[in-house]
Amino acid sequence: MSYTSADPGPPALRLASTGTLTYGLSVGEVLGASTLDGARLIAGRSGLDRVVQRLNVMEVPDILSWVKPNELLLTTGYPLRNTPQSLDNLVADLDERGLAALAIKLGRYLDSLPAEMIAQADRRGFPLILLPNDVGFDDILNQVLTDILNRQAAVLARTEEVHRALVQIVLCGGGLQEVVDEVASLLDVAVVVLDGEQRVLAGAGPDEHVQAMRGFDAGRHAACGRGGCGIIGAHGTGDHLVVPVVAGGFDHGRIIAFTPAGTLRGSDLGILERAATVAALVVTKQQAVAAVESKYRADFLRDILAGRAGEDDRVVAHCGGFGWDLDRPVMVVVAELDGRPRTASGAAGASGAAVPAPAPSPENEGRPRKQGSGAGRGRAAEQRRAAEPARARAADPDAAMRGVRGAEERAAQERLAAAWSTAVRRHDRGAAVASFAHEIVAVVGADAGADGGGEPAAGAVQAMVKEAAALFAEHLPVRRTFSTGISRTVTRPAELPEAYEQAVKAVRVGRQLHGAGARAHFDQLGVYRLLSLVSDPAELHAFVRETLGDLAVDDEPELVDLRRTLQVLLETNLNVAETARRLHFHYNTLRYRIGKLERMLGAFTEDAHLRLNLTLALHVLRMRGI
Repeated sequence: MSYTSADPGPPALRLASTGTLTYGLSVGEVLGASTLDGARLIAGRSGLDRVVQRLNVMEVPDILSWVKPNELLLTTGYPLRNTPQSLDNLVADLDERGLAALAIKLGRYLDSLPAEMIAQADRRGFPLILLPNDVGFDDILNQVLTDILNRQAAVLARTEEVHRALVQIVLCGGGLQEVVDEVASLLDVAVVVLDGEQRVLAGAGPDEHVQAMRGFDAGRHAACGRGGCGIIGAHGTGDHLVVPVVAGGFDHGRIIAFTPAGTLRGSDLGILERAATVAALVVTKQQAVAAVESKYRADFLRDILAGRAGEDDRVVAHCGGFGWDLDRPVMVVVAELDGRPRTASGAAGASGAAVPAPAPSPENEGRPRKQGSGAGRGRAAEQRRAAEPARARAADPDAAMRGVRGAEERAAQERLAAAWSTAVRRHDRGAAVASFAHEIVAVVGADAGADGGGEPAAGAVQAMVKEAAALFAEHLPVRRTFSTGISRTVTRPAELPEAYEQAVKAVRVGRQLHGAGARAHFDQLGVYRLLSLVSDPAELHAFVRETLGDLAVDDEPELVDLRRTLQVLLETNLNVAETARRLHFHYNTLRYRIGKLERMLGAFTEDAHLRLNLTLALHVLRMRGI
């Protein structure tokens, strides 16, 4: 059926005009305005919570080109008087463009609204409002726009007041916990701050609500992405409200407000955004303090590993202030990112410690050399300025790419440091761990695991490495690996420089033997420790070629197979039966192969020195990067 102005309509929904909403009024609140006392809602009741941010008047038939989202469109029907059939599609067209509602006067240009138009408005939840004939559009425009502006002013004033309160908390020494306590009190909801790994940094509110947010899956909600924020729910209300905590271009996590009642609204978003800004300030301050403390700890550990930290008693006492326990048997563990060679700043010095490159003097950095006179200095300055464009043109075009790669490398190094710190602390609270230029160094207990239950040292370290690898790989955009070297056990701080040298050597040789992601203990290196001391790879190549001859190549399967036979023979101390069993050869077949190998290499079954040379050559072939 169609609807006419004479038909009785359902009573208008009256909502109080109090409260706050960040970006306007709901349709229900607009109907509460005094100028709309005689207005009636005839369709679309489910859309009364749509937000009205602006108003428009329909004066032309092609109004669709001029409407905007969140508008309340007013019309007398005059533009449609000659084409009433277009009313059937008007609701769908307006709804698709995001309008809030349509308010229309009947009786002068249009006598009724088509039944299909009303049914479509109900299906879409698009409010249709019948306006009384005695109210002017100017009165509606004036009052509703005034209410919207007053509402927005109140929201801004409240948000600014909240911001001042939160900043005052930080200025008085408060942290994240005090910030979330204040926000939870203001919004009467539960609030938590999660870091980038979904760990709860601070929480306030009912315990069951805080626990519910611990398992919050940000990936399920479009509003929770990096740099995004919004209300989780339909038309401005929902149970979760999420805002990212961002500072200096870095995403430090997110702050989440939660209520099972679904009472969060757009006005709360401004408060949470202010809280996120203050939380970013707190996190940045904490990181700055942590960076200074971390540098101080790293400098002292570097002095210990360089042997210049003083007597053992002084070292033990000083480490106690950091929570480090070095008054026990310990091992040094070094973790280094794969794919980046050790540089001078990260290589072990004469004492075994990583010695950083000296920084340029601030007062001399970039200062030109002293000239003979002031005029000479002026001419030199002019020449330098004239040469600057040429230097710019001659600059490396790949500099920008190197800068990006450098930033990625630093981010990976920081991630590795965080992963190792977490893993080491879980297994050994008294361990020392610090990040150097291109490596992470940990000094861990060699007598037991973290629980004190007597876990063997090797097992404890392996557990640390596995956990650090898992943590390191969790949130990296690309797969990266690291290699680990473990020293022998030492019992005094004075022995730590030698242990550090052992761990560094284990990293380097382990990577040569096993490739990326290697884990090597110094005691397991064997003869490879000696081979790694040969600094000239060409000398090793020559030794392999002279000793193995044709067996040194890898491009002929038959020769590679013969080399494998030779290796197993040497490993079994020329036990022909055991070698045949391992290689699944017939005894006579293996005897034939031994004869062929002796014709190629010499009588190695009788010459012990030749066997030694062959064994060393095979070991060299196993070393990568040679």
